[in-house]
Amino acid sequence: MRKFARAGNKVIFVNSISMGLPALAHKDLIPRIKRKLGSYSKLARQTEEGITVVSPASLPFFGTAAARAMNREIIGAQIRKLAKSRGLTKPILWIAIPTAAEMIGEFDESVIIYHVSDKYDANTMDHATDPALIRRLHEHAIESADLIFYSGRKLFTEATLGRDHSYLLEQGVDFERWSKVRNLSVAPQVESIPRPRIGYFGAIEPWLLDQELIKKAARERPSWQWVFIGNLSRGVEITDLTNTHFLPPVPYDDLPHYAAGFDVCVLPWETEQAFTSYGSAIKVREYLATGKPVVISPLPEYEPMKDVLRIARSRDEFLSLVDEALNETDDSLAAKRQAAVASGTWDARAEWVSGLIEGVLDRRKH
Repeated sequence: MRKFARAGNKVIFVNSISMGLPALAHKDLIPRIKRKLGSYSKLARQTEEGITVVSPASLPFFGTAAARAMNREIIGAQIRKLAKSRGLTKPILWIAIPTAAEMIGEFDESVIIYHVSDKYDANTMDHATDPALIRRLHEHAIESADLIFYSGRKLFTEATLGRDHSYLLEQGVDFERWSKVRNLSVAPQVESIPRPRIGYFGAIEPWLLDQELIKKAARERPSWQWVFIGNLSRGVEITDLTNTHFLPPVPYDDLPHYAAGFDVCVLPWETEQAFTSYGSAIKVREYLATGKPVVISPLPEYEPMKDVLRIARSRDEFLSLVDEALNETDDSLAAKRQAAVASGTWDARAEWVSGLIEGVLDRRKH
């Protein structure tokens, strides 16, 4: 969206419409409510690229038709008013979560795009919405869309509906930013941690991280220091380990300075879970762009890149591959990793997507 805005397009970015709050007894219910209220309080703001970012007020419940109808009215009114104030008419509606399918038809859209980035109905960990309802909304979005983008290879391969206008939209990378990591100063928060540093940034969820792997590493490789950067959810069991370090989220522009202090970049996910196995983990491409060694849990998305990634099929192999990465001496491997993602920039992705959108508009015109 930044690339679209910089090209002169008017962009209103609507922060995620909830998939529904967790159950009342869920440990993250109150933090989720606090975060959402804080987001609402910011109302609309403008980014340096000219994007209008808004967190509309909405009801966090999708189980009843009445609640969904109310949300259509509440959200629709807010966005229509904002669009009018920005001179935006007949917009391209790009939705990226099934619950947003309720908004199709509310804005006199010229093109409808559905961007599928997760196996939404398999995510039962952090919300209480019925998976069957999520599937129905997902199918409604597919049936309504002019273009469907899948950000994961496994998602795209298994898709059956709308195949004639579906495309694999691989994650991009801000290559210019991440390729400079080796020449950056290391953030003091990382520099103060002993080496070797095994680094990760992103979501830190108890169901996402392979915590048994981290515990095993603490026993068998006690000298390794694991550095985790991101929102730490309650329920993570490895925070008391002496060689794990949890740093809060940092601005995206600053993150390369933190990665500059990593000796090995890792993705220690619990990929045997159905939901996680569909992930496309943009961070893996960012890791590769740094040139640093990368060890990941197996994801279908990255099997085609196994010549530049170390993909661990077991916990024992994960530790062995990190050992191997720490002892890497071939300097040409860093350049090979960077070359693997150098052409997959967000500029390239935006240009390709623009061509597809213009194709839809041309067909409508003629």
